[in-house]
Amino acid sequence: MRPDSALLALRPEIITETPTADATTTVGAFLHTTLRPVLKLQNDLLLAVVHDFVADYRIPLATAEATQRQRLLTELLGRNVKLRYTIVGLITGHFTAAEYAFYQQNRGELNRRILDLATQRVLSQM
Repeated sequence: MRPDSALLALRPEIITETPTADATTTVGAFLHTTLRPVLKLQNDLLLAVVHDFVADYRIPLATAEATQRQRLLTELLGRNVKLRYTIVGLITGHFTAAEYAFYQQNRGELNRRILDLATQRVLSQM
């Protein structure tokens, strides 16, 4: 059994202007109280995974211009199903039991948000 308190203690605190509600009440609250902190926690690993996929698929990011690089990364993150599942797994593996139950009920919307946030993070740090 995984202790939820240990998972929560790992997460960095992110200060938001919106009041934080219980993470399992709305998708918006879940975004701010769970997804953003977990993505921040997993940032280095996320970048490493994307870097590995870029190397495996021999995407020429080093020689591409900035706009071309952004387009190539956006396509990779948007179309590569294996990479998408890997990113979702990196994030959902840090959910508590209650958060995972909420995720199961809202899987489609939350997967979309996870991938959007991950794409923004990767593109902003390229």
